[in-house]
Amino acid sequence: MLMLSPGSEEDEHEGPVCEKLGRIQFSVGYSFQDSTLTVKILKGQDLPAKDFSGTSDPFVKIYLLPDKKHKLETKVKRKNLNPHWNETFLFEGFPYEKVVQRTLYLQVLDYDRFSRNDPIGEVSIPLNKLDLANMQTFWKELKPCSDGSGSRGDLLLSLCYNPTANTITVNIIKARNLKAMDIGGTSDPYVKVWLMHKDKRVEKKKTVVMKRCLNPVFNESFPFDVPAHVLRETTIIITVMDKDRLSRNDVIGKIYLSWKSGPAEVKHWKDMISHPRTTVAQWHSLKA
Repeated sequence: MLMLSPGSEEDEHEGPVCEKLGRIQFSVGYSFQDSTLTVKILKGQDLPAKDFSGTSDPFVKIYLLPDKKHKLETKVKRKNLNPHWNETFLFEGFPYEKVVQRTLYLQVLDYDRFSRNDPIGEVSIPLNKLDLANMQTFWKELKPCSDGSGSRGDLLLSLCYNPTANTITVNIIKARNLKAMDIGGTSDPYVKVWLMHKDKRVEKKKTVVMKRCLNPVFNESFPFDVPAHVLRETTIIITVMDKDRLSRNDVIGKIYLSWKSGPAEVKHWKDMISHPRTTVAQWHSLKA
């Protein structure tokens, strides 16, 4: 029996549901006297919950693009979907003719002590569009992050737990909108599946390589032995790779499945445990 997890999409032609990412309030102004750009990060509102606990630990990174090397960031606000930062950042000794060639880029992230911080959303404003002589305050809706963090593609996979046989079967079904890793605007994707116990790699399996394809269909199943008493310490790491004949293979994106990963992954894991011997399918967004 195949069960498609609620909230996942069965039809690959439908785009992902556009989720609300909340908004951010900030102020921008320029002092001609001191050649200083001032950016104040004031607050966030209605941010999405990124953590298993149903909340987020948000902070903001500030860039003046195209310069990515020099970034500033706010403090982390713990367990808060409506954070008040009220922090001021000064870009001193910054000639006005350079300021108007920059784009103010704000990225809101969920801080994670154990793994990579999870992007929540972004705002970007070309500074030549603003009247910088006066300090102006804005509310801006957050958009999905465009720096690759939100655009690696999605993978449809199913899990099936058989407590009698002590097995978990992972079926890699198909992917959509994979990030193009090759110069020709495509990728040669394949999928690696690692079974982890605590932090130790136990077993690896992988699919065939699909040549020049950003929406590959794999339909390959991999059974793993997982005794019930180690289920809580078990993680399944799924990595979508781009095969490269001439150099090292590139990682397109990853999914960590366990009882303590991100909300979507935990939901899939719990659905698998609570519906033994049932194939539970769910779409997952690939992460960096």
